[in-house]
Amino acid sequence: MSTVQSELVMVVPTRCLHRLGYFQGFTDNTARYLPELFRSEHISYRPRSAMEHNPDFKQLIPYVIFRHRPSAGPPHLFQYTRGTGQGEGRLHRKRSVGVGGHIASTDAEASLSGDPYTEGMRRELGEEVITDTPCREQCVGLINDDQTDVGRVHLGIVHLVDVQRPEVRPREADIVDAGFRPVRQLLDEATQFESWSQICLSALFADRVRTDG
Repeated sequence: MSTVQSELVMVVPTRCLHRLGYFQGFTDNTARYLPELFRSEHISYRPRSAMEHNPDFKQLIPYVIFRHRPSAGPPHLFQYTRGTGQGEGRLHRKRSVGVGGHIASTDAEASLSGDPYTEGMRRELGEEVITDTPCREQCVGLINDDQTDVGRVHLGIVHLVDVQRPEVRPREADIVDAGFRPVRQLLDEATQFESWSQICLSALFADRVRTDG
């Protein structure tokens, strides 16, 4: 068994999400969900190999979107295509606007602040991309997509990172065709993206593009 498949990943019971209020797609009501989902009695670490096909649990995944707003013109988002060497085979060769990955038990061991989620998110970002610009991060919502095999066992926590300069580039060789593109272009090409990216593009950016003309 590979190291990826044998690692212990952070999960919450799916019934906990349903009790708080089931949703399909995107919600910006982070205050309703996150404090309860992150309660210690709901968090556990279980073998990733067992969780990938067990809809009784949701693996918590930070999904980080980098946005650059030029002084003139529409905002741009960092986007890329997933290569075949990344961990989740069901997403290979699909485009994405989100960077992130699983939170592991080793993140709990490494966290000096007692916040394994933030520790894991920073680790994942450091492994996947190089960011050579000041930035500001905010948590803007959650993704639940039970219409796909991947989505049924994952819950995305969406972070929007505004970068001062468009200087984000891949660290991993399996992040290809990467770079910042105008939001309008990405919306026009939305069907090429994985479902979480499609959900985020529609929920966070479509109305703004229509308003801006």
